[in-house]
Amino acid sequence: MKRSVLTVGGIALAIALAGCASSGTLEPVGPKPMAYAGPGGEGQLEVFSAVSGRDPKSYQHTDYYICTQEGERLQHVDNSMGHNSATPRVISLPPRGYLVEAKAKDHSRVKVPVEIQLGTLTSVHLDGAWEPSADPSLLVHAPEGYPVGWRAGID
Repeated sequence: MKRSVLTVGGIALAIALAGCASSGTLEPVGPKPMAYAGPGGEGQLEVFSAVSGRDPKSYQHTDYYICTQEGERLQHVDNSMGHNSATPRVISLPPRGYLVEAKAKDHSRVKVPVEIQLGTLTSVHLDGAWEPSADPSLLVHAPEGYPVGWRAGID
């Protein structure tokens, strides 16, 4: 019990410090509540980062970085599935917390804590196009007010 209290306290402190270190850090995003936990030893992540391109037919989501919770870059993600694909790449990651460093719809760089859970998909929506019909208290919102994902830890 004492160990779990220390772990939760440590995570909360890390999130608070990360928020102080960068004004572009949001609340943690997790998988959709009640998401199906499929088989496998990893979870999945998709990031709808800012789009680039002049022609809407060729918009692509911009690349991003997967970082440790402390901000150390682990992986660069080419977020394009092809030359004319508007679909972001889905990647697999071991379950744990990460930071996603990406461009948001106004092309500012943001850091979004994400929770990857075994067998589930965590989606981050930074392009401003996501319109979920859900209770706003279940969602993480950008400072500009648009929803970016499901609040982590909700079941």
